[in-house]
Amino acid sequence: MTPYDYDYLRKLLRARSGLVLSADKHYLVESRLLPVARKAGLFNLTGLVSKLRGPDSEPLIVEVVEAMTTNESFFFRDKVPFDHFRETIMPALIAARSSSRRIRIWCAAAATGQEPYTLAICLKEMGRELKGWRVDILATDLSTEVLEKAKSGIYSQFEVQRGLPVLMLIKYFTQVGETWQIAPEIRSMVKFQPFNLLNDFAHLGAFDVVFCRNVLIYFDQETKIAVLDRLARVTERDGFLALGAAETVIGLTGAFKPVAEKRGLYAPNPLGTAAYGAGNIVSLSNPARAPVATGAR
Repeated sequence: MTPYDYDYLRKLLRARSGLVLSADKHYLVESRLLPVARKAGLFNLTGLVSKLRGPDSEPLIVEVVEAMTTNESFFFRDKVPFDHFRETIMPALIAARSSSRRIRIWCAAAATGQEPYTLAICLKEMGRELKGWRVDILATDLSTEVLEKAKSGIYSQFEVQRGLPVLMLIKYFTQVGETWQIAPEIRSMVKFQPFNLLNDFAHLGAFDVVFCRNVLIYFDQETKIAVLDRLARVTERDGFLALGAAETVIGLTGAFKPVAEKRGLYAPNPLGTAAYGAGNIVSLSNPARAPVATGAR
């Protein structure tokens, strides 16, 4: 692969997925894209780049982008965000939504589905608390390939062993040969659809909870700011945003502020950009909530 080829691939991936590759990631590109090239009947990445530049290249571009996207996920990943979901987010929303009894959740980088299914399991475990409620979970990802796996709800022994408590496995999965399939009652709680975080969010409607974990780390600062600002527009003003352990809104946007003593959890900032950089923190023990924003629900 020539420097010219590598530069073209870097620009293509940034434009189509937001993925930023440093100058020293040749090995990663080669390991992930050589199989794509060979599948297309090409011998090397120079041939792949030439094909990508040609007419009718869109299907191949999609394959390249999906091959370069990191889709690692596992059940109850990092544990803390799901503790926040059960102990902080849901109690606050149940109190705030007692009249409508409707909650919308968005998993914005769902990968192979473990995160939205984990949330669905958490909701199922709440039992009577949510009787008569409608809770919708929208799970999106750039990759249609991983979404197909997510929809099937079928996971290997290794995948169900990563983070999933044994009791949950027995309760919500059925063994199918050497694999495990999540129960239809859990699968039916999640709607999967392809979506690119670089696109406009408006048509998705408004959400009470957004999980956008471990995806911003692959973007440059400009893209992170743009994504966070768009997330703020679709998050209800008394809603929540959950980010990954290595991600933050601090120094990027004033549209969200940290929830006190809840690592990785953020709330929309009613002061918006006027409070940017002011270090405002929302305390749930004395929440000064702004009125709920209206949106497509």
